Amino acid sequence: MRTITLIVIHCSATREDREYGFEACRHDHIHNRRYSDIGYHYYITRDGEIHKGRDVDRIGAHCKGHNAHSIGICYEGGLDADGRPKDTRTMPQRGAMLALLRELKKSYPRAFILGHHDLNPMKECPCFGAASEYSSI
Repeated sequence: MRTITLIVIHCSATREDREYGFEACRHDHIHNRRYSDIGYHYYITRDGEIHKGRDVDRIGAHCKGHNAHSIGICYEGGLDADGRPKDTRTMPQRGAMLALLRELKKSYPRAFILGHHDLNPMKECPCFGAASEYSSI
């Protein structure tokens, strides 16, 4: 069993007027990035459905330098219609993410919840302040 110290929130960097569902992301990660599977452990589509990606016992491929000790969660979206960074989470996504984070914190109570940007300031991802928004969980 891995020691989990971080839960890292990502966005798929998808324009709000386009779809990029779980299977599309998984396909891209496997066929274009040459990963063994989708890099995230969870993927939340705009309808609020939580899709399981990699098993949490497997190291993810979502945050260079931090994959060995983290769980990666990605929400579909993160860009406005013109391709600029924006918090595009729908109400169903917000609810699903909050519920998922609460469950994960039960299993990993010492894990910090951060956005990808908090670990790599060169990235805008997840396009909102995840650390502050979820600090009370």
